[in-house]
Amino acid sequence: MGTVSLNLFPLISSRQRLDINRVSADQRLLKKKSSANMFFRLDQSSKKDSSALHLCAYNGKNSGVLEKGLVSLNGALNSKVHEGIGIIDFFSGKKILITGATGFLAKVLVEKILRTIPEVDKIFLLIKARDKEAAMERLMNEIVGTELFKCLREKHGTSYERFVLAKLVPVVGNMRETNLGIKEDVANLIEKEVDVIINSAATTTFDERFDVALDINTRGAARIVNFAKKCKKLKLYVHVSTAYASRRSEGKIIEESFGKGHYVANSAGMIEAEIKLASEMIESSKENERDRNLKDLGMSRAQNYGWPNTYAFTKAMGEMVVEDTKGQLPVIILRPSIIESTLNEPFPGWIEGNRMMDPVMLLYGKGKLPGFFLSPEIALDVVPADIVVNSTLAAIAKHGGKESKLEDNNGSDDHVYQITSSVANPLITRHLLDLVYQHFNLNPCFDREGNPVQISAFKFFDFVEDLLADMKSTHDNEEISPKQELIRRKSIEYFKYMANLYQPYTFFHGRFDNNKMAKLWECLSEEERKEFGFDVSSIDWKDYIVRKHFHGVRKHVMKETALK
Repeated sequence: MGTVSLNLFPLISSRQRLDINRVSADQRLLKKKSSANMFFRLDQSSKKDSSALHLCAYNGKNSGVLEKGLVSLNGALNSKVHEGIGIIDFFSGKKILITGATGFLAKVLVEKILRTIPEVDKIFLLIKARDKEAAMERLMNEIVGTELFKCLREKHGTSYERFVLAKLVPVVGNMRETNLGIKEDVANLIEKEVDVIINSAATTTFDERFDVALDINTRGAARIVNFAKKCKKLKLYVHVSTAYASRRSEGKIIEESFGKGHYVANSAGMIEAEIKLASEMIESSKENERDRNLKDLGMSRAQNYGWPNTYAFTKAMGEMVVEDTKGQLPVIILRPSIIESTLNEPFPGWIEGNRMMDPVMLLYGKGKLPGFFLSPEIALDVVPADIVVNSTLAAIAKHGGKESKLEDNNGSDDHVYQITSSVANPLITRHLLDLVYQHFNLNPCFDREGNPVQISAFKFFDFVEDLLADMKSTHDNEEISPKQELIRRKSIEYFKYMANLYQPYTFFHGRFDNNKMAKLWECLSEEERKEFGFDVSSIDWKDYIVRKHFHGVRKHVMKETALK
């Protein structure tokens, strides 16, 4: 039986950007730009200062797009450069360690930093590999060699590989080992130099083996906090969790810490007891039964405490570990909801792997599934990957300062952010499935004979049995071979499995508040909002679902080529 995962985890040209928040970069660019590409013009729209001039970088490749930074007549930068969080200033010259480096979210994060903040010093990428050569091979093949990096590749041309290798450092490691499995000399170097650690490593399979999920999502969090405490220059540890780590499933779910006995009085004792149960199951199970027994154990233990599955349970315990052991370590916790394809950056629709909602929708589009076990009135909390990345960079810049360290350790919940959409811009499932229907009508799938697949309106089922009965009745009058009958039965069993696994989310009536992200957005300058946009309330769901997301899924995941 397969597993299902929830990965919680403007077209950017190759032009050189002139960013008013990047004074050092401006000075370098002003020296390099030829006079043929630079000119001044009076800004007639400025009512406050009619003497203001705009310094514009003309980009011939983009039909006369102008990029401008306000410059006064005496050459001084306008006061607007001092507004905002200072995202680019914060990351310039910094060294960053990212775990889960070959994962979907981490790749989008790395690409964004390299493309918009090339002044970053180094990015250490923790990669599971047998040796340095294997880690470098994974870096080149699975990260910088992917289509995601095509804009950066076009920008740097023949110097692309030299640029990325000057910035990216593959580090052989493993979240399941002591000291993250990093060799002592490499670990010592990182501990001396790293400024920010971003932990995006996780196993996201809902019904993962309990021992595996505990080791990565829970014990892995403890290992990296211990490592972070040894880092002498560390300004911030960033723990990427999931909105679904919350035990609540109804009403407004606020951004609150899971520490200090929030869910259980003695979280350390609970975690140790769960680790012991998993170990005992390993010892007592026959080898051919071990996987199934450990998966069942994880699901039952999660549901015993009120979480829907092993994934959410172990991620929640990971947060408890961070909160209870951080001490004076500066920490922020980020809880994205369902991370899907990119909205705009580096181009719309980039995605890797089937995310949570995609398998069901693709089967529907192919005519294999009439509908699903799903409420039509819930808000499916979806956030594009580039929105998650931009908000992550903004939160890091805000909390990386000395003042924030004091604020974040004062016992408040100010360090917890939910990167979500269901309160600010809810995507109701009835509307979503109407958009999916529109997409597959505009761009139908094709059967084996090359004929377009005709689909009917999506059906919502209240009970799994009704879904299965509908699927069976569709084929009752067809004459099929014994082999086809076997395939049909296996398919029905698989859909039953998926429906049961998804049930906590397909009838989830909670809405995740993103109030702190909204406040963070208000702190950004106008230029930062253009470069690091993450306002989920501005997402046009029709445009995203119909023209970007499913187009991207079919192109990048299904490898279809004949798409409009």
